[in-house]
Amino acid sequence: MKRSKHRQQWLSDFFAGEPFKLRPASEDASFRSYYRITTAQQSYILMDAPPAHEDCKPFIKVLKLLQQSHVNVPQLFAEDLQQGFLLLADFGNTLYLDALKEDTVDELYGAAIKSLINIQNTPAADLLPQYDSELLLNEMQLFEDWFIQKHLAVTLNETQKKVIKNTFELLKNNAIEQPQAMVHRDFHSRNLMVTSSHSPGVIDFQDAVHGPYTYDLVSLLKDCYISWPDEKVHAICEVFKNQSNHHTAEISDEQFMRWFDLMGAQRHLKAIGIFCRLHYRDGKSGYLNDIPRTMRYLLKTAKKHPDLAAFAQLLDDIQPKLASAQ
Repeated sequence: MKRSKHRQQWLSDFFAGEPFKLRPASEDASFRSYYRITTAQQSYILMDAPPAHEDCKPFIKVLKLLQQSHVNVPQLFAEDLQQGFLLLADFGNTLYLDALKEDTVDELYGAAIKSLINIQNTPAADLLPQYDSELLLNEMQLFEDWFIQKHLAVTLNETQKKVIKNTFELLKNNAIEQPQAMVHRDFHSRNLMVTSSHSPGVIDFQDAVHGPYTYDLVSLLKDCYISWPDEKVHAICEVFKNQSNHHTAEISDEQFMRWFDLMGAQRHLKAIGIFCRLHYRDGKSGYLNDIPRTMRYLLKTAKKHPDLAAFAQLLDDIQPKLASAQ
């Protein structure tokens, strides 16, 4: 109750007596919450990020970097870092996830690729955290800790533990050997908004890092919330490769798609672990529904690449447990 009063008081001070209405806007996979604020003239989004759990400074830093690179991010109208309040422009209600259909996919993803290129052209190597070995491995460890051990209640034997370790090492090396660029780190259909101009509106970028340049692309095209046929994915990868400035002409299609596939495996391991953690730790159980699609991506990639064959076998071995846990 105390925080809601602080929120109300802060908005009252900002609007200086002008009437406004406040209502929840969206759920987030973090401690942040979002509210839509409407006045007689305008609509805003309030980000409520409790300072004990969230830091608004990275959000503001990345927002300014992306604005300089002509990425359509929300305008910042007011900030209170001590209380953890940001008042932002409202991009509306239409997520890419809601708008993506067979007859819109090319246009929407075409616009998203242009936005992604602008993100990657942002000179941020010395301004953002590095997507280094430690971070990559820590993310994948979520899969073992929260999915295998907690969700499936499976105890791996020594051979299986070695398979996991070798797989994580392979995927980490795949990420590090790629060209490096600014990475949004959650560039998918729930963080892209259909806007009336300069679409898409890009949100939820506060965790941006400097890292592998296929990461955001695979987040977009092997999305945990919507999937497309391989032919469509490959076609859009080609569009990206043709537009990218990261010396892609010197990279074979085979090498590019290997980077892309294995980067997807790293992300999907992380995502499955996070979905389980959100359920068990944070009481956000809806994300469990996104595990089957994400697991299908992971299995398909593991069975496609010979050096992931042992990991594919491990996934097959735990499938009975997986089926009973769904």
